[in-house]
Amino acid sequence: MYENTFWFLLFLMPLFAFLYASVGHGGASSYLMILTLFNFAPEQIRPTALILNIFVSGIAFLSFRKVCEFPYKLFISLIIFSIPAAYLGGSIKIETASYKFILGILLLFPVLRLFNIFPLSEKEVIKKRWWIFAILGLSIGFVSGLIGIGGGIILSPILLLFGWAGLKETSAISALFIFLNSISGLAASSQLPFDLDPQLYILMPITIIGGIAGAYFGAHRFNIKLLKYLLAVVLLIASTKFLFA
Repeated sequence: MYENTFWFLLFLMPLFAFLYASVGHGGASSYLMILTLFNFAPEQIRPTALILNIFVSGIAFLSFRKVCEFPYKLFISLIIFSIPAAYLGGSIKIETASYKFILGILLLFPVLRLFNIFPLSEKEVIKKRWWIFAILGLSIGFVSGLIGIGGGIILSPILLLFGWAGLKETSAISALFIFLNSISGLAASSQLPFDLDPQLYILMPITIIGGIAGAYFGAHRFNIKLLKYLLAVVLLIASTKFLFA
């Protein structure tokens, strides 16, 4: 890796971790985007993103859990299906072209979330049913493990759109959802051969510090709308690149 590239990553990774953690996410989709754009191999990208996800989402959960009443029943109904599906997805090796295409689609979810395209419903729009939990948990979990994310970028807009949770509750649910799915996906992907670039070990702790700061400020009503909109534009450009390159 060129020295200038490393310093660029040293700035981008913690910045994205800060922004994602501020809304209760682990930031895996942004780590995947950045490392993919800088031509790291999927075998290195997936475990790196999952490790960072575990730390950042765990910290985000602890921050948001303090400022809301956590809906345990809703969370458990989703996670019991998601964890095994994440493990299955994490055990599958995926080709680089397919990896980039799926990542391009997934990046659209945080774009919609950051632009507030999914409205916050005051009442329950879709009634809670066990089969809906099963479909959501299994599908989100499998894709999460396959690509190397925790699934919060998909789950959180659904929770808001269905009227199942408020903003703070959604952030707390998504953070713990990401935390557990990332552990499951990492446990599976660790069975596949991978050798991390030594400089990734330097990037990881700096990124985690950015996530700690983002989780704290996000949970305490720190408003960073402009930065979130800029992040959404960057993710949209990256998504377009992966889908149509």
